[in-house]
Amino acid sequence: MKYWTAKSGVEIYRVLQGRCNCYLVSKGDRFLLIDSGGSGSWNALKEGLGSFEIKKGSPISLILTHCHYDHAENAARFRNTYKAPIIVHRNEKDYLKSGENPPIKGTVFFTKTMIGLLSGMNMLDRLRYEPCGYDVVVDEHLGLESLGFPGCILHTPGHSPGSISVIIDDELAIVGDAMFGIFPWSAFPPFAGDVKSMIASWKKLLDRDCRIYLPAHGSERSRDLLKRQYDKYKRIYAV
Repeated sequence: MKYWTAKSGVEIYRVLQGRCNCYLVSKGDRFLLIDSGGSGSWNALKEGLGSFEIKKGSPISLILTHCHYDHAENAARFRNTYKAPIIVHRNEKDYLKSGENPPIKGTVFFTKTMIGLLSGMNMLDRLRYEPCGYDVVVDEHLGLESLGFPGCILHTPGHSPGSISVIIDDELAIVGDAMFGIFPWSAFPPFAGDVKSMIASWKKLLDRDCRIYLPAHGSERSRDLLKRQYDKYKRIYAV
């Protein structure tokens, strides 16, 4: 299981990978799960959490970087199984509560074409998931000190209206779909609701001085790579 260690000793484990990377942030006996994955990965997620002896009533919270089905499909099941509170951005809470997906657009020719075709088929409606309640709502910023962690949740919209990132020690950032790690030379996601907002969110992340960014799809991105991508795309989109 791949993991990263922050300067304060907080550890971040990738407990689920593939369709959606899910990360477990660990400090002592306290945990944060970042995203819940799709329904087909539920058993694998439980197995990964079982390695840390996480069970019903454990001090764990679920933070949803956004509410697309591949990130939130297991949220209700997780909440019921572990009796864990769920943290979500204000702009996404109604999507979670109804089991709906925030709107999405393609950012390159192929994905623009694909989204255009799928929209006619009402594909996002077909990908509805089990509705889930929430316990904590984030606006622009939420400190994690009350949960026992040195860090914060930062609003990083663009992929979706309420996308958020989890910052640990201003060193490691778990960014959901604010960037992708599929191609070694790129951080640019193939899907985003608002590309200009997404690029502005990159600047917010760079301002936090993080050195490593952990996306929900693909592998980690470095600060140097993100800075190059930001400089490139802010010119293209006149951000």
